[in-house]
Amino acid sequence: MVHSDRNVYPSAGVLFVHVLEREYFKGEFPPYPKPGEVNNDPITFNTNLMGYPDRPGWLRYIQRSPYSDGVLYGSPTIENTGKPTIIEITAYNRRTFETARHNLVINIMSAEDFPLPYQAEFFIKNMNVEEMLASEVLGDFLGAVKNVWQPERLNAINITSALDRGGRVPLPINDMKEGVYVMVGADVTFSSCLREVEAPQNQLRCSQEMEPMITCDKKFRTQFHIDWCKISLVDKTQHVSTYQEVVRGEGILPDGGEYKPPSESLKSRDYYSDFLITLAVPSAVALVLFLILAYIMCCRREGVEKRNMQTPDIQLVHHSAIQKSAKELREMSKNREIAWPLSTVPVFHPVTGEIVPPIHPDSYDNTSMPLMQTQQNLPHQTQIPQQQTGGEYRMTTFQRFEVNGIPEERKLTEAINL
Repeated sequence: MVHSDRNVYPSAGVLFVHVLEREYFKGEFPPYPKPGEVNNDPITFNTNLMGYPDRPGWLRYIQRSPYSDGVLYGSPTIENTGKPTIIEITAYNRRTFETARHNLVINIMSAEDFPLPYQAEFFIKNMNVEEMLASEVLGDFLGAVKNVWQPERLNAINITSALDRGGRVPLPINDMKEGVYVMVGADVTFSSCLREVEAPQNQLRCSQEMEPMITCDKKFRTQFHIDWCKISLVDKTQHVSTYQEVVRGEGILPDGGEYKPPSESLKSRDYYSDFLITLAVPSAVALVLFLILAYIMCCRREGVEKRNMQTPDIQLVHHSAIQKSAKELREMSKNREIAWPLSTVPVFHPVTGEIVPPIHPDSYDNTSMPLMQTQQNLPHQTQIPQQQTGGEYRMTTFQRFEVNGIPEERKLTEAINL
């Protein structure tokens, strides 16, 4: 890391531009290990006021890519005169990760003609800020302004990117530019060409997003595309704007003063009360709610007996029958080779209402009777008892058939001994 000082002497209220050339800092880094190769390392810069993390409020910095030069620019204020401003410039080599530091000492001088009373701010649509900061481009623009204004003294006061004014990043098509605001000052009043923007027909065209008719626009159009609807004319002698009601100022950023960090001797703070409020109080409320819920759920239950006492008998019988049938079906699913369930056999005659005895007694071994007769099971007939007129029972025979693989029972014969 190499330290060196370089002094510059800008004037207050006049645009200051300082280029950080990559070629100047290449000598601080070792060359490529292979001889004959061109040293084109990517280099980036970091700038800050000595002893502070950032630059002064009036000073800006821009660098588009690690392979382009960096630029420091801004307009110093009259409050900064008389004391040097030391800017630390740190260059980073992105290939070797080495650094080199230089100090730039800015000695701001007071200007006799500061501030110039008549100031005009132009918005140039086809330029970026780093392109406008080039000395030859800025000189061409000041020359064009001098031709249409004809002042004795003309200075560039400030340059601001449109992105710093709330503009959007342009689309990467047709080589579009972000635009730049350029403020200039002169010692004579505005020319008739510049005042043409105040004409009612031009203001109407601007409100309709149309370009106004300016006679001197052709003197800029060859190199600079100016948006005449965004021009600002400020007359410092009257402290009012001759075109816009809102005065944008001199284009100089206000100085926020020096940064004052907090004192190192900070008093200790007791967080016990904060702990009680944050954790203890919500925990106590949650415990009370838990106890109330536990009392309601455990100590206020009515019980099954009370529920059955308040339930009608017929509803209990239905519920019991449903439970019994469900239990029987679950037992049947364990073994398919069992007798027909009693719930599927009619227990009374649908016409007379007389009780029909079951197919088999309780002592009968029902495990040998299949749940459903198939063609392989013999016999192929199933008999169901039906009561005759004289009180005797007769057997009705059903034959099992299969239609398209689906068993179907049809009545074949009636009871024997008719």
